[in-house]
Amino acid sequence: MAMHDKIEKHAGLMAVLIVVAISFGGLVEIVPLMFKAAVVEPAEGVEPYSALRLAGRDIYVSEGCYNCHSQQIRPFRSETERYGHYSVAGEFVYDRPFQWGSKRTGPDLARVGGRYSDAWHELHLMDPRAVVPESNMPAYPWLAERFVDPESIQKRMRVLKGMGHPYTEEQIEAAADAVAGRTQLEAVIAYLQGLGTEWTGQDEATAAAMAQGGDS
Repeated sequence: MAMHDKIEKHAGLMAVLIVVAISFGGLVEIVPLMFKAAVVEPAEGVEPYSALRLAGRDIYVSEGCYNCHSQQIRPFRSETERYGHYSVAGEFVYDRPFQWGSKRTGPDLARVGGRYSDAWHELHLMDPRAVVPESNMPAYPWLAERFVDPESIQKRMRVLKGMGHPYTEEQIEAAADAVAGRTQLEAVIAYLQGLGTEWTGQDEATAAAMAQGGDS
């Protein structure tokens, strides 16, 4: 009891002990995940972004789309029925930084890829209320007037390669031609159309979950 009273009466000592306790707890929670394959290795079918999609992702980030759209489906029925299979860690291995988001002013985009046509996305980005009358999303007409910078994408891919992304020199060299003459609007659409489409294990996981639910 005497020791407890001493700690309570010395704010500095208590602060130090609190930091130690939080640091220890954090290490216990985080360090094991760094060695878990499901967290640090890409899920089946997930590949690094192509040059055009990488450019689109950079524009998505720079325009602050993550402020209104999350990209993380939680394992709740209310979410999976609306958005699709819940998100798994291996889907985000090549996301630097990840785009999970913190709120949903607009719908979650984790599995929006392929749900709408390119023409729909183009109209939606140029004039959101033309396709969703109640939308409060701003329009992005300038994306159709700006072009992707080929050189910057090559530099970005080289940096990501140094961080462990398995880009080949051939892919990096071909990146400039892949984005040359492409508008930022095209790049963003390419990025959106790929979201949630690569993980080939989601169909099997959904089927397994449904089977398990039927047996219970």
